[in-house]
Amino acid sequence: MPDNERAEGQGVNDEPAGATERSTGGTATRGTVTTPAEPSAGHPSGAGSGGRSVTFVLLTMLLCGLTLTAGYLNKARCTGPSFDSQGRSEPDYSLRVARDVCYSDIQFLWIGRDIDRHVFPYVDGGIVGDQLYGGSVEYPVLTGMAIYVAALPSSTDAQFLAWSAVILAVAGLLSAALLAWLAGLRSWWFALAPPLVLYAFHNWDLLAVCATVVAFWALLRSGDAGAARRRLLVVAALALGIGGAFKLYPLMFVLPIGLWIGCGMIHRPNGRAGGGPTPPGLTPGSRWLGAFGFAAGTGAVFLLINLPFMIAGWRGWWASFQFQWSRPIDLTTNTIWFWATRPYSESGNADLQSELARLAAVTTLFALLLACGLGFLRLRRDGMYPWLPVCAAMVCGYLLFNKVHSPQFTLWLLPFFVLLRIRPGWIVAYFVADAAIGIGFFRWMYLLGTGAPSGMYDALAPQMVMIGVWGRAALLVALFVVFLRSDVVSRPARLRVAPDRPGVPDDPVVTPVTSARGWSP
Repeated sequence: MPDNERAEGQGVNDEPAGATERSTGGTATRGTVTTPAEPSAGHPSGAGSGGRSVTFVLLTMLLCGLTLTAGYLNKARCTGPSFDSQGRSEPDYSLRVARDVCYSDIQFLWIGRDIDRHVFPYVDGGIVGDQLYGGSVEYPVLTGMAIYVAALPSSTDAQFLAWSAVILAVAGLLSAALLAWLAGLRSWWFALAPPLVLYAFHNWDLLAVCATVVAFWALLRSGDAGAARRRLLVVAALALGIGGAFKLYPLMFVLPIGLWIGCGMIHRPNGRAGGGPTPPGLTPGSRWLGAFGFAAGTGAVFLLINLPFMIAGWRGWWASFQFQWSRPIDLTTNTIWFWATRPYSESGNADLQSELARLAAVTTLFALLLACGLGFLRLRRDGMYPWLPVCAAMVCGYLLFNKVHSPQFTLWLLPFFVLLRIRPGWIVAYFVADAAIGIGFFRWMYLLGTGAPSGMYDALAPQMVMIGVWGRAALLVALFVVFLRSDVVSRPARLRVAPDRPGVPDDPVVTPVTSARGWSP
């Protein structure tokens, strides 16, 4: 994976000591050296500049398409060749999904949620104990609708997987395109990421990831004042509200983004001090009113999407939340809570389960608020609130302390690996730890299911799980700090020598990079 960038905390546009900055319109001068403002990525004038041309975006989408194809072929190994009366793959479906490491929630949930019966989601549903019925699924409503749409033309779990893959692939390709537009070559950390092979079609998380990327794309382009800024903020609010209706996690980004708006919406190259004043005409009161409006707008979008289901079938809609809250912290959650309290953390231990669930909720909330609070240290140092690094740290805190850490949650981190300047070693290390648990867990389930030796000292698979659980946890703690110290990706403006001419000021003047990220003073 190509990446020869500097360590986190260092910007690609670092100037010599003592340099001063002053805008002079579209072009800036430093003695006899001019630094033309960089064309907006994706704009025709930006074609071929720094790897963000239309050709490069299409190339990135092609590479991502190949990765997604590999991911689909991996999951499709568990389908067919024959099917029972309910459309379940056979023979030996339960054995193959673990042995061949090709399990997916998509294929598994074909039976058990009335998906195979093409029941419209939520309206006539509910939950009894831990069993959903009547079309209720354990996901927010837009994911439920995506499931329903993919199920309509399907009569087997293989067809359901294929149609779901089509929907998810669109989300994956759009995410790759926007990340390529924003970050150039770094977007290949997404397009070629091993987790896409393992998890792109494991569950429906790519839909929420795509909505999150759209929101980030809009916010990173919102450096211009006036109507364009307002339109992009509206796009971001819409995207986060829609993302929350796919999976809830994008909603937590409203807090750091709101703090950024309230603190002045300042964009600066690589998070450095020395540029980017507060947009003109905005008083502190109007800024915080704008922050409230952004949060209210996101919430309104989320509510409007959910409202028809709440009215038509409250019990079925509410069942999706009840299912998640009542889910025990067991072997399938692969969290630090389960493994740190072994052998007492069996799902039948109601008292410990209740305490662990409460502890997980409190520590998760604390981690989210801590990330937001630490962002103010960057605000004091740099004069801007680092909303994107804070969002990344919040994801790390959530994944570390939440009571469930499903395999596909790794997809949530991929946009941050692209958009924030961190060392490649962190990314590779996380991919390795994630693969250890993603592969080791299912191999271990196969050993347990067949009665083969499966003790910690008897087989490699359980050892891989331990390496994955604790290695991943340690990396999340480290990445929490690394992300908060990191800078948003940027590229240096191109320099060219120009002859002296009358009217050129003697003092050094530099125009900050203006690009698809919206950096502008």
